[in-house]
Amino acid sequence: MSISKLPLTGVTSPSCEVTPLIRQPLTAEAAADLAGVFKALADPVRLRLLSVVASHAGQEACVCDLSAGFDISQPTISHHLKVLREAGLLSSERRGSWVYYRVEPAALRQLSQLLDIAVAR
Repeated sequence: MSISKLPLTGVTSPSCEVTPLIRQPLTAEAAADLAGVFKALADPVRLRLLSVVASHAGQEACVCDLSAGFDISQPTISHHLKVLREAGLLSSERRGSWVYYRVEPAALRQLSQLLDIAVAR
């Protein structure tokens, strides 16, 4: 399930703002769904791929640009990109014979807000 479809507690607006973990516990369903997103991020190759796409101009990169710097095959890179896409962290668009991947800023914002521990006391 992608993060944009997660039944997070504390959703307050269409922009998917969430309550930080320290303010309100997650439901069992939300925790299970979020575990999948964190699992996608827990792999070093996927974390690097997300970073490469995020740091690329316009936070978008062609799959042909993503192979450089990785000592793995193109099919393995494609698999990792698929996992990130299914987790809702990346989206993709085919242009001719190439696929372009872009970061989903709303998903990253949502994770950031969820983990935000800065609480005004």
